[in-house]
Amino acid sequence: MWRRRGPLAWLLLPFSLLFMVLVAIRRALFLAGFLRRQSLPVPVVVVGNITVGGTGKTPLVIHLALALRVRGRRPGIVSRGYLGAATGVKKVTPGSDPGAVGDEPVLLARRAGCPVFVGRDRTAAARALLAQHPECDVILADDGLQHYRLVRDFEIVMFDQRGVMNGWCLPAGPLREPVSRLTQVDAVVLNGAAVSPAPTVACPVFVMRLVGESFHRLEDPRVKCSAADLTGSKLHAVAGIGAPQRFFDQLTGLGLSFAEHAFVDHHDFLAEDLAFGGDAILTTEKDAVKLARLSLTLPVWVLPVTAEVNPDLAAFVLEKINGRPTA
Repeated sequence: MWRRRGPLAWLLLPFSLLFMVLVAIRRALFLAGFLRRQSLPVPVVVVGNITVGGTGKTPLVIHLALALRVRGRRPGIVSRGYLGAATGVKKVTPGSDPGAVGDEPVLLARRAGCPVFVGRDRTAAARALLAQHPECDVILADDGLQHYRLVRDFEIVMFDQRGVMNGWCLPAGPLREPVSRLTQVDAVVLNGAAVSPAPTVACPVFVMRLVGESFHRLEDPRVKCSAADLTGSKLHAVAGIGAPQRFFDQLTGLGLSFAEHAFVDHHDFLAEDLAFGGDAILTTEKDAVKLARLSLTLPVWVLPVTAEVNPDLAAFVLEKINGRPTA
């Protein structure tokens, strides 16, 4: 429905207009000081969407964390911990239960090499992180664009190939905020084949591509194989991410043939979901976090990806935040 302005979208448009008004009032109340905003003693970089659903934020946050560390900064990451059962603020480790803290935070803890904390209140999560890790001198907020309670120094908005779809706000369209919000952010990142949704955006636009060619076994990442090693096998590709087609297209680009199995984002997999006949299952790192808990009959090969961003987004972020004092 969100891909076009069809009859149902038009029917819901009045509710979208009401949603836009409420969003604008809420943001204005925060900016005017009627709703309390909280600052941290270190710079805050927010990576988020104006659309519903995944656009590749997690690989970008990992990329920024690693790139900032190379440049001498000591980042920490905060996230909501979407669909995690834990209440309050919780520290995430590489071995944390994704059912408690969410799948993406576990992946961040494994790949980013820095402290990760989750909590619905991102400000409280960041304060807890800094209390336990006072060496951290910058906070990366994963998916916190609309969390206005947390004062931020740099805002990044991401888009994938779906763009803004029909361009309308919820519920008639996929937008959490209108496209005009892009006039107030610091950078836009286009993932893969995405195109800028607003040609007049004044902020810098960066292009991200996800690179990955080598697979590793789910139960033992030390065991690796190439796409060529899997050619000719009866394969099943499993993806429960925001845009499963991105993963399937990447596998096709590696020359593989497979049966596609798309699930909703953050799907809580059961063994029967993957009761396939064949030779192997291919999946994403994010899905692998949850599949590791299951007893499966077929071997599972995981495709790790690394984000490449051009021009240098980390350097641009540092240009903006270097004037801030550290903790």
